[in-house]
Amino acid sequence: MILSLEYRHSPARYLASRTVTATKAGSRLAGMVAGNMSPLRLINLAAPVPPDEGWTRVAPRLSGICGSDLGLLMGRSSPYFSSLSSTPFVPGHEVVGETLDELPDLPAGSRVVLDPVLSCEPRAIEACQWCASNRESRCDHVTTGAISPGVQTGSCAETGGGWSRQFVAHRSQLHPVPDSLDDERAVLVEPLACAVHAARRVPVPTGASVVVIGAGTVGLMTLLALREIAPTSPIHVVAKHGHQQERALALGATAVHEPSRAARALRRSTKARMHSPEWGAEFLLGGVDVVFECTGGAAGLDTALRLTRAGGTVVVSGMPSGNVDLAPLWFRELQLVGAYASDSGGPDEVARRSDFDEAIELAGAAPLDGWVEPPYPLRRWREALSHAVDAGKLGSVKIAFAPGKD
Repeated sequence: MILSLEYRHSPARYLASRTVTATKAGSRLAGMVAGNMSPLRLINLAAPVPPDEGWTRVAPRLSGICGSDLGLLMGRSSPYFSSLSSTPFVPGHEVVGETLDELPDLPAGSRVVLDPVLSCEPRAIEACQWCASNRESRCDHVTTGAISPGVQTGSCAETGGGWSRQFVAHRSQLHPVPDSLDDERAVLVEPLACAVHAARRVPVPTGASVVVIGAGTVGLMTLLALREIAPTSPIHVVAKHGHQQERALALGATAVHEPSRAARALRRSTKARMHSPEWGAEFLLGGVDVVFECTGGAAGLDTALRLTRAGGTVVVSGMPSGNVDLAPLWFRELQLVGAYASDSGGPDEVARRSDFDEAIELAGAAPLDGWVEPPYPLRRWREALSHAVDAGKLGSVKIAFAPGKD
């Protein structure tokens, strides 16, 4: 038996959480997520069993708490995903761990990071069109094959997840960690791979103006990836908290702006015209070329659409939630592009390194010291989740579990 945090879906609790989170914020919200309304419970579960010889058991060393995890617990995640998972499951997909079984090219005891996507290869089925072209994040078979439905480890009942002392993973999901990369940096590799993927989703021409909405983990890592891909472009960051603004500037942001002042600041830098509607936020005619929405909130996407020039592009890399006025999308003929998870190299005609290979290299070189707070044991899960909900206000970037700690 292994100690685990198990998520049990309850439509009644989902609706109740959705209602409460629509009106609460900050510490009150944190109390709700970690309190009696939480769909999580700390229990001892039977250890998951590797489905076949291509799998191994993994003991997590650190497991991050992602914004999408919090969205699930708050009832903010879309019901769209309810048929793409199998419950009850153990959350946790940002993991650095140690393998427990021998694989042909991966000895037991290897330190690895997890690519959580449960695509065709782990499911032991013929590759769909997306997996065949190395774009596993688009896999069409996430509910079929040899294991239970689940878009990722952390939403599949059969595999377990990182918020436990053991889960199982297929060899194709595991990336060895170099000795030079400590656990605190390694646990950031998965979200960093997602940021690399988002930055690659659209071309950023030389000199194109770019805005990143949000400077939490996703936003800061997207900025990091963009600085590698578009080193000469002006990149503005819209950040709510002072410490986020400081981190963004340290990572190479051209300028940072508070949300309430973003339109006015970008009006000047892009020579756009600003308009104030009878209701709703200000918007630009003119504006920036490419905007990356990294908050997952309705307000962030609304801001992104209002700052983008006609014919420009908005990349949605935070898991979206809430209702948004799409009038700017229609009126300015914008391109709205999704960026989900990561892939292993893209289509053959655009051959490149995998997002994880790029992320591992970037994690070793980037100024990430102090990004991961001292980790919590699973038994202190309520404190950990409360900290994660209030991370922005408290000056934190990444909150994680150390599942092996007592």
